[in-house]
Amino acid sequence: MDFQLDKRSEDFRLRIRDFVDQHILPLETQAQAYDEGENIADEYLYPLRDKARAAGLWCLQLSKTNGGQELGTVGMAACYEEMNRSIFGPVVFNCAAPDDGNMILLEKTASDAQKDRWLAPLAEGRVRSAFVMTEPAPGSGSDPAGMMRTTATRHGDNWVIDGHKWFITGAGVAQHFILVARTSDDPRKGLSAFLFDRDDPGWEIVRRIPIMGPEEHGGHCELRFDGLEIPDANRLLEVGDGLKVTQIRLGTARLTHCMRWLGLAKRCLEIAAEYVSEREAFGTTLAGHEGVQWLLGEAAMDIHVGRLLTMHAAWKLQQGDFARKEVSMAKIAVADILHKASDTAIQLCGARGYSRDTVLEWIYRYARCARLVDGASEVHKMVLSRNLLQEGNEFWSWG
Repeated sequence: MDFQLDKRSEDFRLRIRDFVDQHILPLETQAQAYDEGENIADEYLYPLRDKARAAGLWCLQLSKTNGGQELGTVGMAACYEEMNRSIFGPVVFNCAAPDDGNMILLEKTASDAQKDRWLAPLAEGRVRSAFVMTEPAPGSGSDPAGMMRTTATRHGDNWVIDGHKWFITGAGVAQHFILVARTSDDPRKGLSAFLFDRDDPGWEIVRRIPIMGPEEHGGHCELRFDGLEIPDANRLLEVGDGLKVTQIRLGTARLTHCMRWLGLAKRCLEIAAEYVSEREAFGTTLAGHEGVQWLLGEAAMDIHVGRLLTMHAAWKLQQGDFARKEVSMAKIAVADILHKASDTAIQLCGARGYSRDTVLEWIYRYARCARLVDGASEVHKMVLSRNLLQEGNEFWSWG
């Protein structure tokens, strides 16, 4: 097993690290650089996007044909980690959720005509997008196949959408939407996926749901559909392939979350290590105290474990494997690691860590959602249990 990055991926990683250090990290201390959702304001974002594009650091996840850098999942893992050493990082390089996962999905599943209409504007950074699946109870959550209530009814060459969705990330600013709705009662082939535009009539944003925050761009919105008409030409894959579309999207998207979260976790330790190396108490720096060393050492070890889990899953995805259990293991572990790293760093920095003089409190609040997004940790543990019971000792196979 070779853990050394290929030369091209390492070059991208180092260039991204330098870009983050020089151009993005300094903005975190400027109050005016934050928007209402505590993310980077557009007037600061767009000039940085131009710089990233000019530096050849744009859209690492897509093929060159579709305007990307064709880096591969392993290279993405290393580079996304570097991007998210800044809380503003991934969106600058057009590698932030939910656009990141939507672009990967469209590249894999859309027709050529659909790519021209829906993927190209995303890849060029001209629009933003949202993935519309989650519903209020008793509707679709972690069990979309069994619980989805939003319907798509065929009328000639169009589909008419009626239903209710919520916690749709990015919907507040999205122009392009990928919608999953029920088209039959088939337990496995009952869902289908469609593309629609913000300007299409027959739907509305009910509200931008207040959250603990901070938010992704566009917040987390509640949507209602009342007769939205979508042409059949805007259907993704075949009728009944909606669950397949969801699985294709979430497989890689869950792992890209882990890649980014590891960057945030590392940033927490960077801030804490700098502080304890300078702050003195009881005749020595905090770093000289054994208890502080234990906290730092354990957090550093946990981050490395998360990196190994994430890179293993990335490697399997790059080989063409679905890597379902590997992605689930990474998702569970890294969500916990991000919370632990931010909590540890705040504890070591004391009142300064709890204040807004650093980004630690921002990361701490953000970290709480990690155990919920793209499947709660408990759901992923159920996936692992099912795999263990089916595979026995082969669960741990090196194959």
